[in-house]
Amino acid sequence: MAHASGIKYTLIIIFCALIFTQSAPASAQYAETNSTADIDAAHGKIEELTGYLVEAARNNDDLYSAFYGWKAALQREASVSSLPDPRFSFAWFIQPVETRTGPQEFKYGLSQTLPWFGKLGLKGEQALRDADIKKARFDNLKLKIFTEVKKTYYDYAYLAQAIRITRENIALMKYLESVARARYSTGAGAYDGVIRTQVELGKLEERLHSLEERKGPTVARLLAAMNRPDGQSLPLPKTIPVMEISMTPDELKTEFKTGNPRLKELGHAVEREKIAVELAHKDYYPDFSFGVEYIQTGKARSPNVTNADKDPIVTAMSVNLPIWMDKQDAQVNEAENKVKSASRKKAGLERNLTAELDLEIYKYQDAIRKVSLYKDSLTPKAEQSLGVSIEAFQSGTASSSDLIDAERTLIEFQLSYFQALAEQAKRVAAIEYLVGREIPCTIHGQILPESSISIPAQ
Repeated sequence: MAHASGIKYTLIIIFCALIFTQSAPASAQYAETNSTADIDAAHGKIEELTGYLVEAARNNDDLYSAFYGWKAALQREASVSSLPDPRFSFAWFIQPVETRTGPQEFKYGLSQTLPWFGKLGLKGEQALRDADIKKARFDNLKLKIFTEVKKTYYDYAYLAQAIRITRENIALMKYLESVARARYSTGAGAYDGVIRTQVELGKLEERLHSLEERKGPTVARLLAAMNRPDGQSLPLPKTIPVMEISMTPDELKTEFKTGNPRLKELGHAVEREKIAVELAHKDYYPDFSFGVEYIQTGKARSPNVTNADKDPIVTAMSVNLPIWMDKQDAQVNEAENKVKSASRKKAGLERNLTAELDLEIYKYQDAIRKVSLYKDSLTPKAEQSLGVSIEAFQSGTASSSDLIDAERTLIEFQLSYFQALAEQAKRVAAIEYLVGREIPCTIHGQILPESSISIPAQ
């Protein structure tokens, strides 16, 4: 019986070592493939994510609406910067006007209004700034959609890793529970070991149930971000890349001030209002209209009349008189106050977004620090602790409770590692949204140190 029990203990140890070597991304096979398979997988997932982004952009009606609104605004510049349409006039004399050269029967004319110098050009510039505002709104909406897709995708990727790790530890805990029962039935172990393993197994099964339930809403969010019908399935991502931003915080802040679409929108709004001020000043000056009229004259009633049978041609010029200065003054004051309003709004938004960028950079750096901490320090130490527990369990100096505690610590570190991975990836997406474009990053696969768990000699 003692020999059979020893074989069981040896099987437990081997099983524990295999499970943790396979379940933790810190295994020897990961260490062997860091430079090739992991990085290839990471880039493969980047391509998968890129496909989701393209699909989200192509399927989003709001994005199309913003795009065509921008294209329509671009066409307005040509219409507002062109001269007003010339006016053709025709008049019929109900009662012909008798003149020395004959009765005037009807007349027709052509006139053209010419705005004051520079007005048309300013109106065209104003229309272009309106188009720039719509373009900035389109860019902001596109980045917002991309950010939502990225964040949901990385949540989904973390969920995949959490489900995998939990399932593997459930399998281990089931085996430990059966062994604890066997030890108790032979009198080699206490019933406390059975209870501890059953309680831990229940916790793991509850965690797995919660994770599985969370998968549905996460997939639904990702489908909604891509405007796909609900109810479809998406493959679980197999990795989360480590993304090292190649720009310094100061470079990111400089890029942000010129690239953020919301700041661009308000910058264009300020320029538009400044143009409105110039236009308001132009209204102090008159517009001119030039025209020509032709009068159809009938035959003269008296013979030998000078200029008989010659129809008169009249040239004319008219000008509006901007004499109501209160109106012009009000227009100028209105435009100047709009400039101040837009400038203040832009300054306030810049301050708020700068603080938001600082926070996102901190969160990114903190997540990267945690990735390194769990990869290089905590996870290896937890693996060493588990290895020691396995050896002590084999020699009979440690209980199953000690092994469970070591296993629980390792799984929490594994989950924390992948949580930090997902967090750093989401923070990169948030920084890109604030900066206004994709920022250069060095992509690595998910990397953990080589496992320190060793199988004790039998």
